[in-house]
Amino acid sequence: MTAWRRLFHSGSGATMLLTAYVILFLVFILLPIAAVIVVSFSSASYIAFPLPGFSVAWYAKMAANHDFTSSLTTSIELALVSACIGALLGCPAALALARSRGVGAGLLANLLLAPISVPAIVLGFSLLYFLSALSFGLSFGALLVAHSVVAIPYIVRTVLATYRAVSTNLEESASVLGASRWQVLWHVTLPMVRPGIFAGAMFAVLTSLDNLPLSFFFGTATVNTLPVVMLNYMQNNFDPSIAAISVVQMLIAVATLLVLDRVYGIERLTAA
Repeated sequence: MTAWRRLFHSGSGATMLLTAYVILFLVFILLPIAAVIVVSFSSASYIAFPLPGFSVAWYAKMAANHDFTSSLTTSIELALVSACIGALLGCPAALALARSRGVGAGLLANLLLAPISVPAIVLGFSLLYFLSALSFGLSFGALLVAHSVVAIPYIVRTVLATYRAVSTNLEESASVLGASRWQVLWHVTLPMVRPGIFAGAMFAVLTSLDNLPLSFFFGTATVNTLPVVMLNYMQNNFDPSIAAISVVQMLIAVATLLVLDRVYGIERLTAA
C-alpha cells in the first residue's frame, strides 16, 4: 500500500490511470465503428466475424437498392434545407436575445433550446398531432418542419455564444461613421457571428442525417429518410449491405467535417 501511495503522490500513477482510461474510452467508441467497416467487406451472405473472405459485392447491392439511394438523397436534401431554414430563423432570434436586457430574454432563449432537451419521441408525437391539425399530413413538408424545429436550437446556441463573446465596439463605430442598421448587420454583425452560424448549421446537418425518431413519424412509403429505411430493412434482412450503407453514412458525416475544416476551419468554428 505504501508503494501505491508514493506512486499516486508522485503524479505518475494518476497519469498512467488517466492514459489507460482514455485509451479504453477510445477503444470503446471506435471498436464498433471499425467492426461495421470490416463487416461491410465480407464475402458471406450474413454478418460474421472473422470474415470468411473479402468482397465489395455488398456495396454494389447497396447502390442497386432503390430504397437506399432514394432515401439517402432525401436525407441529404432534408439536412441541407432544414439547416438553412434553421439559420434563417435562429440567427435573428439569437442576435436579438444576445443584446437584450429584458427579464424574459433568458426564458425565451431556454424555450428556443427546448427541442434538443425534450426526448425526440415526445417531440415527434407533439409535432405529429400539431401538423395533422394544420393538415400537413405525412409528407416531405412535414419532415422538413420537424427537422427545422430541431435545427433551430443548434443555430441559436452557437450564434448566442459567438455574439456574446464579441465586443459591441465595432458595431458602435460603424454606426458613428454613418452606417445604417442594415449596413451594420450585413457588413459587421454577420461576419462576426459567421463561425457560430457555420458551427450550428454543421451540427444541424449531422443531427438531421442521423435522426430516426422524428423521421419515423413523418415518413411515407415513397418519401423516407435513410435511418428509417435502414431500420425497416433490418427487420427482414440482416446481411452486410446494411453495414455498407452505414459506412457510406459515416463517410458523408466525415466528409462534411473535412469540407468545413478545409473551407473555414474547425478551430474557428469552435472558437466561441
